[in-house]
Amino acid sequence: MEPEAPVVEGRRRRSRAEAEQLVREYEASGLNQEAFCRQQGLSLATLARYRKRQRQAAGEAAGAGRWLAVEVSRPGPVASNGAASGLAVVLACGRRIEIGRGFDAPTLVQLLELLERA
Repeated sequence: MEPEAPVVEGRRRRSRAEAEQLVREYEASGLNQEAFCRQQGLSLATLARYRKRQRQAAGEAAGAGRWLAVEVSRPGPVASNGAASGLAVVLACGRRIEIGRGFDAPTLVQLLELLERA
């Protein structure tokens, strides 16, 4: 009688929706990547690949039409001369850009180009 060959379990391929769900769960978990991957039976490389794919998809979606949703909040502080004091942009990732009156437009353009590459 011949010895039995070891059974090797194939890795299950996840759908894009399942991968996106795992990334959302990781981001909401508060765990570091190692702990989350250990808990889910997932390799660090796989989680990194899923996160990268999701960031790229989000970047492509945001850049596709170059239109962004804008939410207008309550009026901000008013300067002593009665004019508005500037503007603030708060991105979904938590980054905040505040611009005062008389800002340097070329510097703002450089900042936005840098952020788009990040």
